[in-house]
Amino acid sequence: MIRLDNIGKHNGRQLIFIEASAALLKGEKIGLVGPNGAGKTTLFRLITRQEEPDEGQVSIDRGVSVGLFSQDVGEMSGMTAVAAVMQGAGAVSDIGAELAELEAAMADPARADDLETIIVRYGDVQARFEELGGYALEGKAREVLDGLGFSQETMDGDVGNLSGGWKMRVALGRILLMRPDVMLLDEPSNHLDLESLIWLEQFLGGYDGALLMTSHDRAFMNRVIDKVIEIDGGALTSFSGDYEFYEAQRAMNEKQQRAQFERQQAMLAKEVAFIERFKARASHAAQVQSRVKKLDKIERVEPPKRRQTLSFEFQPAPRSGDDVVNLRGVHKRYGSRTIYEGLDLLVRRRERYCVLGVNGAGKSTLLKLVTGSTEPDAGTVTLGGSVKMGYFAQHAMDLLDGEATVFETLESAFPLAGQGSLRSLAGGFGFSKDEVEKSCRVLSGGEKARLVMALMLYNPPNFLVLDEPTNHLDIATKEMLIGALAQYEGTMLFVSHDRHFLAALSNRVLELTPEGVHQYDGGYTEYVARTGREAPGLHA
Repeated sequence: MIRLDNIGKHNGRQLIFIEASAALLKGEKIGLVGPNGAGKTTLFRLITRQEEPDEGQVSIDRGVSVGLFSQDVGEMSGMTAVAAVMQGAGAVSDIGAELAELEAAMADPARADDLETIIVRYGDVQARFEELGGYALEGKAREVLDGLGFSQETMDGDVGNLSGGWKMRVALGRILLMRPDVMLLDEPSNHLDLESLIWLEQFLGGYDGALLMTSHDRAFMNRVIDKVIEIDGGALTSFSGDYEFYEAQRAMNEKQQRAQFERQQAMLAKEVAFIERFKARASHAAQVQSRVKKLDKIERVEPPKRRQTLSFEFQPAPRSGDDVVNLRGVHKRYGSRTIYEGLDLLVRRRERYCVLGVNGAGKSTLLKLVTGSTEPDAGTVTLGGSVKMGYFAQHAMDLLDGEATVFETLESAFPLAGQGSLRSLAGGFGFSKDEVEKSCRVLSGGEKARLVMALMLYNPPNFLVLDEPTNHLDIATKEMLIGALAQYEGTMLFVSHDRHFLAALSNRVLELTPEGVHQYDGGYTEYVARTGREAPGLHA
């Protein structure tokens, strides 16, 4: 359906693709992976003809429709979420718009003389609209929006009033309703909660078109894709299988390449030593000449590329008392909506609670109550003795000073720390020597999240409260964070839609449901095994 043949692409001095080739066939579901800046977004832009390759060509079979979901959402205000989603449905959407215009024209007294012509045209357009399933379109649009977590009220509200994350969901709904022959999805999992994510997995499982997507959620990738295309060093390499298979295969390939490289280096050293030893002896001249020629002809094995690995180790956190936070008889309402009525919860030292609940269940509200960011209407929230709290809020990244550099931000937070210590901290969170001089204003969402994490974890609290900490993080940074938090000896209360993160770090589950709050001993994996569902609100 889509072929990339020997494409080359430069971005200024940077080489993005060098003689890169790949194909996307009917029905394939492919995960596009590679380090940040490798060219994933550029590849999408080449396929959608927003950019052209410098060399080679991108071929798309005739008649193949392509739909792109990207993080760059256009202006949609002034229409409802349902209308915005229906607008992306291709030809049927245009015909529906004409139908609405003709209905208005028939009711317009000023156009009474043209009524006969309008009625004839209306009949033709209506027949075509019906043929394309137009009358079922609104129902399908509502079904998609419901799957993406919208209430009926939000579906019929102005898109312009929604937050950026919810506008992203509308844009994603557009592509899903369109059901093109090829879907290009750039980070579709970024702004979804767990329930919407699982719904999207099921939707894509039933989609019979071709799919090319990027995602920082490894569990989501594993459920959806059957092939991986890796962008690295300007080349495109294909791996059959899911993300786990790709990781294992890549590690094996690197191990084999390292072994081949080392064997060849040993052989070359031996040959060079012989040449050096005997080059001055006339009796060995023929042998020396023969070996020099042999060395010239040998094709050199390249060492495996060095991948940047992030690592961060916690300093030991001071010990807290056994009772970390105690909520007693907590009531909380927003307007007419009751979030909590008589909530009791005791979090004890070294417990790691993950908080699960459908949209609007009160997950973020619970974290705000615990951190004192919001007050209960009734009841008490009491922190235990010697508790030192660190809070990662969803809006924490907005509080960074845009004019300060990464290093200045760290320095102002820890004025007594040495330069070497702060540079080491920055490096552990993926900021290289040059990147510490970037101003916060130009940082990506992922970079901002990493900086906020660094600020919070350098001088570690003994109680971490995290609200969607992995939202903007790539897979490598998530792995680093999971590795660091696995060694952390403090207490945790966190919300995340990343199942790998939930399974790796929780040892308790707090499930918020309309019937009340349920606690489970054991982590997320035990919760799934016990309830038979991956999230509240899903049928077992």
